[in-house]
Amino acid sequence: MSTQILAPLPGTAIPLSEVPDPVFAAEMVGSGVAIEPPDTDESITVVAPISGSIVKLHPHAAVIVSDDGVGVLLHVGIDTVGKPDLFEVKAAEGSRIEVGEPLVIFSPNAIRRLGLSAAVPVVVMDTPPGSAQQAAAGAVTAGEPLFAI
Repeated sequence: MSTQILAPLPGTAIPLSEVPDPVFAAEMVGSGVAIEPPDTDESITVVAPISGSIVKLHPHAAVIVSDDGVGVLLHVGIDTVGKPDLFEVKAAEGSRIEVGEPLVIFSPNAIRRLGLSAAVPVVVMDTPPGSAQQAAAGAVTAGEPLFAI
């Protein structure tokens, strides 16, 4: 049975290998696709790529586990740990979330102005490298299929 993971924000879908972080690039956490957000100072809302329970929620990252046990990690930006002022959290750890509901709001260029990557890796945890199928490439909008696992 495959699980469809939807794009949590608009931008350009890129392979994880292009993310400037060795852990994500080598798919050590799991397989998936990253999204490079648009060049904007506007706020962008990151929404849930699947329905399920929010088992972890930090300002820069979330883990949602679907009803059938698929764990999806979203990480907003690279090296954004410990910079909570960049994010506005819109959900609560431990709560249930439906696909498309808001998780976090951020400005991509606020991250870029710090010299950091604003890329958002979307990974299915504990999956072998290369297991993301039907991976999107190029422009995506929030709610569009990003990949299947």
